[in-house]
Amino acid sequence: MTNQRRQLAIRGLILIALIVLLFFFSRYIPRPFSAFAPPGEDFDDFEGIYSNSDRLTKFLQSLGPYSPAVFVLLQVLQVIAAPFPGELTGVAGGYVYGETFGFLLSSIGLTLGSWIAFELASILGRPFVERFISQEVLHKFDFLTTNTGAMICFLLFLVPGFPKDYLCYLLGLSRMKLGTFLIVSIVGRIPGTYLLTVQGAKFRNQEYYAVALFAVVSAVILLAAYLYRNKIYHWIKHRHGK
Repeated sequence: MTNQRRQLAIRGLILIALIVLLFFFSRYIPRPFSAFAPPGEDFDDFEGIYSNSDRLTKFLQSLGPYSPAVFVLLQVLQVIAAPFPGELTGVAGGYVYGETFGFLLSSIGLTLGSWIAFELASILGRPFVERFISQEVLHKFDFLTTNTGAMICFLLFLVPGFPKDYLCYLLGLSRMKLGTFLIVSIVGRIPGTYLLTVQGAKFRNQEYYAVALFAVVSAVILLAAYLYRNKIYHWIKHRHGK
């Protein structure tokens, strides 16, 4: 067995063990809104579920005691392959599991997904990463793969709208240690994850004024990040060079 395959096998066994534990403890996680989906609800349409927040929440509610575990796996998948918007799953988590547990479950899923993406890039190298990230994006942020600073990466995880899933793969190609990466990614994702979770929880509690306020704040932050994206990019690249 080659060293690369050995590393993948070890990481795979660790991941399987974590998933087993996740499903075991899932039964003991409170679900404030655990009503089952209406009888006859059709959830065969995978794409439909992840393009509509109402269908996603009903799908999660219909899974019974294993709903939290499946939600965590959806967040993991959202980081690795990004088949659906992270904003959708984040809000759904707050809606179904409440503010506290929704935030914790989202954070666990995003952490696992980030770890997997980082490890895959680190073990399989650039050819593998090129399957997920376009050459244009790789060329633009290639400077992050050399002498990457923890503070710069933290800021990138903190910036709204920045492709954080791509960043996990990019940093996997760098010399950054796994421990440093996990600290940077976990802490950097906290504000955005909490904001999405709170929106979902407030909406379920029919606190529509609070939902509107959070939505406006999020929109303003995203708009500012979009308008100043080039300045942010050049500032980060300049600071990285120093």
